[in-house]
Amino acid sequence: MREESGREPVVARGDQLELFVDGETMSAYAGETIAGALIAAGHRVFRHTPRTGAPRGVFCGIGVCFDCVVTVEGMGRVRSCMITVQPGMQVHLGEQGDATGDESGATD
Repeated sequence: MREESGREPVVARGDQLELFVDGETMSAYAGETIAGALIAAGHRVFRHTPRTGAPRGVFCGIGVCFDCVVTVEGMGRVRSCMITVQPGMQVHLGEQGDATGDESGATD
């Protein structure tokens, strides 16, 4: 929660929940996107591009690019900035390409 001196908190977080990132338990809050939860936990690189191995994480944060793509069990490859965390969600980082298997829209 962000607080300003002498004021009430300006950001209220949802209920705390757990998800799994590459098999490791990670805390997140209801209402956060996967990308937001990953960044809050210190993850900056979500995958590497197939052609050059360049690191990718959140770039636009609004679902336009494909830099933040991760794999979610039961959903496949998704843009992490567009999907809200769910309790027990299984997220896998490190795979290459986007949801269609190519790098359309991403620069490398």
